[in-house]
Amino acid sequence: MQVRVPRIAREVIERNRDYPALVKDAIERLATDLEGDCPVPAPRGPGADVAGWRLAHAEHASETWLGAEWLYAELAFYRELALRCRFWEDGRDPFEPAKEEELAGARPWERLEVALALPGPRARRLFALLDEVLWANRVDLSYSIAAARERVDGDLLVDDRAAAVERLAKPGASVHLVADNTGTEFALDLALVGALLEDAAACVTVHLKLEPVFVSDAMPRDVWRLVARMLERGGAAAGLANRVVEAFGQGRFVLAPDPFWSGPRFLRDAPAHVLEALRSATIVVCKGDANYRRAVGDAVWPASASFAEACAPLGAPLVAVRTMKSDALAGVPEDLAARLDASDPKWRIEGGRGVIQFAGRALDLR
Repeated sequence: MQVRVPRIAREVIERNRDYPALVKDAIERLATDLEGDCPVPAPRGPGADVAGWRLAHAEHASETWLGAEWLYAELAFYRELALRCRFWEDGRDPFEPAKEEELAGARPWERLEVALALPGPRARRLFALLDEVLWANRVDLSYSIAAARERVDGDLLVDDRAAAVERLAKPGASVHLVADNTGTEFALDLALVGALLEDAAACVTVHLKLEPVFVSDAMPRDVWRLVARMLERGGAAAGLANRVVEAFGQGRFVLAPDPFWSGPRFLRDAPAHVLEALRSATIVVCKGDANYRRAVGDAVWPASASFAEACAPLGAPLVAVRTMKSDALAGVPEDLAARLDASDPKWRIEGGRGVIQFAGRALDLR
């Protein structure tokens, strides 16, 4: 919060040189306020869910940028940045230049080509695609140290893919995917979506951010930008894009943006309409580090606690697909965690390791 996040704010100024001086000055003041540990400002409009943010701020009213709960402070920063960039007034994404740079590079397309060429029957490909989307989660434009990591044997600490695929491959499955990053990661997500939609009775709902968050997190506009680029490239990428567009027209591919996903609450405190949507799923695929933190209350759980015990009860099976960029964790064997602590003190935070964790026991919140 004191170093990386102010740098993100200043990169917005650098990448958007045509912003008016008023906007640039407001962003710079935000960066210096973080560095100086000023109080987190009270939420104001315009913006989504102002009332919900004001309730959350009342719980954190005396806290400063460097003294607040981390998830709350991070999301308050991105909300404040959107306001100072005047996103809600002109719709301009302050992170669009970074997103465009990612799509202009080779990485998304090379990774997508590999994923679309996976052989074998559908269930086998779904198993392999979960691995592809896991490691694509390293490509996070707000945390370049993770994107630079190369996969090595042993990086996957928990592998519950078999239980997840049993539900993903179920005929007529209704899969809800809680998205994380656009670009490379969402290209691989769409490869998974395409395989799911091969079942003509299946439906995929993608939960998205409503505003710019964490630099590369996906909003609806990012989905359609990526689809358009896939159509331009032709070949297998265009074939996947056409399948997605067709499914969208049939109501089998659904986008569900909601202010909750960029708000300050944990999954256990999600509004009723979000929980009802997730409860309707055959399985929920929860992508990325921040969504994992939402699911487990942004906590380091005791070694004896399973992921299912730590995870917010949804009333639907959930699989978390996450490369680790923060300390929050449950369900990793105690002896494995101890060995990693001894050999690599930063194993929880640098994006090198990943987990695919399944929570099958479902408790109804009603």
